[in-house]
Amino acid sequence: MKQILGKTIKTVCLTFVMATAAIVTPALANDKKQAIQAISNHFKTVPTMTGEFVQFGPNGEQTGGKFLLKRPGRIRFNYENPSPITVVSNGRTLAVKNKKLKTTNFYPLRKTPLSLLLANKIKINDKSIRSVKAGKDVTTVVMGDKKVFGNSEITLLFDPQSQDLRQWTIKDAQGKETSVMIFNVKKNVKISNTKFAVNKPTGNN
Repeated sequence: MKQILGKTIKTVCLTFVMATAAIVTPALANDKKQAIQAISNHFKTVPTMTGEFVQFGPNGEQTGGKFLLKRPGRIRFNYENPSPITVVSNGRTLAVKNKKLKTTNFYPLRKTPLSLLLANKIKINDKSIRSVKAGKDVTTVVMGDKKVFGNSEITLLFDPQSQDLRQWTIKDAQGKETSVMIFNVKKNVKISNTKFAVNKPTGNN
């Protein structure tokens, strides 16, 4: 990861997330509908993408690497060294692999807010949409479903002109936030499903 993505980006990015995630004044109903419709339409035109990411953890830790995304439901994060972590979803199961500890933890994707990001589209009347803010510089969509995800939620940040996804923040049940910023993104690339292979859970994993 280039040094330019060091402390400066970390500070700016975290400040940006905090400012946009706290939505106080809701947008007009028409603005909300138009923003969601534009994002949903764009989702359908970009079923795959690859690129790089920087992740900021709840305690200020910073990691990065490369990602692959294929809607619906598939994503892969290859963290750069020295991180031993790889995160993969095959559309049904989310696997978090630790090659150092030689362990893999499995989670149903539909039970995680990440499933909302990996959907083919966001519906205007989707009950999981908690708030929308259609701003000049960023469109912010906060999504969650207490019955499915408990107190967890995801905040998605989009470019209001291109509708491209720029960043997301997942808040877990304990209120801890993890933010992921993506860049150098290539859209509509061919990605084999084998890149998202997840071995079926066995034993107590």
